[in-house]
Amino acid sequence: MSAVDIRQGDELRELYRELILDHARNPRHFRKIEGATHTAEGINPLCGDKLKLYVRLNDDDVITEAAFEGSGCAISVASASLLTDLVTGLSRSQALDCFGEITARLTQADNHKSRDIGVNLDKLRALDGVREYPSRVKCATLAWHALNSAVQGHNKTVSTE
Repeated sequence: MSAVDIRQGDELRELYRELILDHARNPRHFRKIEGATHTAEGINPLCGDKLKLYVRLNDDDVITEAAFEGSGCAISVASASLLTDLVTGLSRSQALDCFGEITARLTQADNHKSRDIGVNLDKLRALDGVREYPSRVKCATLAWHALNSAVQGHNKTVSTE
C-alpha cells in the first residue's frame, strides 16, 4: 500500500467520522409522526440506547415518511438519522432489503458479500467503522432492527440482546 493510498484512506475515515458526528449532533427526522401507519421501539440495554421509529406507508407500500425519537450514543442516533434519510421514498421491500444488507455488512464483516439491492447505500459506509468495535455494532443496528419490525407490522419492542 502506498503513502497516497494510506492518506486517502485516512481522509475517507475522517469524512465518515464527520458524517456520523453531524447526524448525531443534528439528527434528521427527529420527531414523532402523528398518524404513522407503522411503529416499533428499540432498546439496547448494554449501551442505554432507546428509540421509537415511526413510518408512514402509502397504499402503494412506499414509505412516504420516516422519523424517530429517543436517546442514545452518537452512533445509535446517527444510524437512526441516516436510516430515516435513506428509507423515505423506498418501497417496503426495498427497506427490508436495506435492513438485510446493512445488518449483514455490520455483523458479518469479512464474510459478507455485498449484493446490489438497487438502493445507493454509499452514505451508510460511514457506519462500517463500528465493525472494529463489536460492542458498538448493536448501537449501529438498533434502528435497523426497529425498521424491520415496523415495516413488517410487528409493532413490537426489539432489543439488541
